[in-house]
Amino acid sequence: MKIAITGGIGSGKSLVSEYVVKLGYDVISADKIAKEILMSDDSVKSKIIKTFGNESYNENGLDTKYIAEKVFSDPANVKKINSFVHPPTIKKIESESAEILKSKKIVFIESALVYEANLENLFDYVLLVTADDNLRIERVMKRDNVEKEDVEMRMENQLSEKEKRGFADFVIDNNSTVKDLESKVKFFLNLFESMS
Repeated sequence: MKIAITGGIGSGKSLVSEYVVKLGYDVISADKIAKEILMSDDSVKSKIIKTFGNESYNENGLDTKYIAEKVFSDPANVKKINSFVHPPTIKKIESESAEILKSKKIVFIESALVYEANLENLFDYVLLVTADDNLRIERVMKRDNVEKEDVEMRMENQLSEKEKRGFADFVIDNNSTVKDLESKVKFFLNLFESMS
């Protein structure tokens, strides 16, 4: 069984993934795979440079600040960069999932953009982690040391929580404590075990 863990920025999906790993399950991070591809896949790199300019990369690799300014300010650019990065990311997720499922019944895939990238068909179920917008903004400002406007701009490029709720198979509300979140995760893990 392949289960996606998704949620908007600041919702707590990474916290959920960390806890799932702590309890002995495998979680593949789509974001990590995408970052690796952005750093090491030459054909993706050349498409990005061609589209967004030589400043896209510096001696440390991808210039994330430059790319964020270039890309997130324009939905058309978000679409472009996604069209370069998503296909190889999906391929890698599928091969890693297949490998894990040889020896385990369940694999989780953490991905922020399940619906935005039309990935839902890759999974048997989608578990959405959600939280109130003001709480999400607060968490990201604290975590990334950024301004409210930066967070709002990133949120604008993701589907609203309401839309995601309409699509998701299961929902965890993360407006409370970490302890509360962990008990909700345990509940779903038991449910998935019984389903598999």
